[in-house]
Amino acid sequence: MTKRAIIVVDFQNEYLPTGKLPLAGLEQALTNAARLIDTARTGGDKLFHIRHEFAQPDAQVFVPGSDGVEIIPAVAPAEGEPVVLKHSPNAFRGTNLQQQLEEQGVEELVIIGAMSHMCVEGTSRAASDLGYAVTVVQDACATMDLEFQDTKVPAAQVHATAMAALAFAYATIASTEAYLAG
Repeated sequence: MTKRAIIVVDFQNEYLPTGKLPLAGLEQALTNAARLIDTARTGGDKLFHIRHEFAQPDAQVFVPGSDGVEIIPAVAPAEGEPVVLKHSPNAFRGTNLQQQLEEQGVEELVIIGAMSHMCVEGTSRAASDLGYAVTVVQDACATMDLEFQDTKVPAAQVHATAMAALAFAYATIASTEAYLAG
């Protein structure tokens, strides 16, 4: 067994085209994520699945008990793979993720999922701050268009900005092909 874990962040139905927050590039991200998950399972890496729900009873998205909070079947956990429930962008905040990683002797994290600019970035930064070696597989992540004041930011630019920020000081950024070849 390796000291590496794949953290699969929030690949949930809410992000599908039929969900309330459809993401750009989700289909390709899921295809790449499924390859990484299969490789982890056969290679002995640990897998941790993260699932988001809002704790507020008046939440409009990620409502507990709704179909939107279910993990997308293409990347669903296998029997025995832990699923960590979170209520904030950072998968470490208010969860037992760090404790589970420590119990498994994990030192290196590979992070994939949704959304690049929010939960992937928040979890990656926290992981780095906690001392983990972090790799983000950028093409196994997806995000959405954003707007700030009067500026519309296309998803590709949102994603690139998030990856550039992480690459500056928090994580190694890799493609699926480069990661699998390494």
